[in-house]
Amino acid sequence: AKILVALAVLGAIEHGISLLFPPLKPFSQGGPNPVRRDLLYTSTMLIFWLFTMGLGWLISFDQRYRCRTCLRKLRMPIQTGSWNHVLLGAPRTEYICPYGHGTLKVADLQITGHQSPDWQPHEDMWKELFSLPGKGGKETKN
Repeated sequence: AKILVALAVLGAIEHGISLLFPPLKPFSQGGPNPVRRDLLYTSTMLIFWLFTMGLGWLISFDQRYRCRTCLRKLRMPIQTGSWNHVLLGAPRTEYICPYGHGTLKVADLQITGHQSPDWQPHEDMWKELFSLPGKGGKETKN
């Protein structure tokens, strides 16, 4: 949904730019000198391009810390590991989905280069509850 809204906004801005700078008759065919127009047009397109890239980065950055199943924001960051034991217990931050879909582990210290976050999906919690002895979690008496 965020991408569609961003594309709609960027499309409207681009349409506005095309209305503001209509195509000119080429200089070789007796059109105006393009130097004055081209600097303003190039600056406008540079600003539009930077805005587009920044918006794409914000959408991508927001998506990193969302659940891979339900797309809700991950919560409850927990610091694990130790800064004193960097080799054996490197410091990490773990985020969990509030609905129990999984855990995202993000390395706080990256000694060997960039490490992508580790997403570990959890099994359905109702499976575990219904796997108790008997049917539906209830014990049957004979």
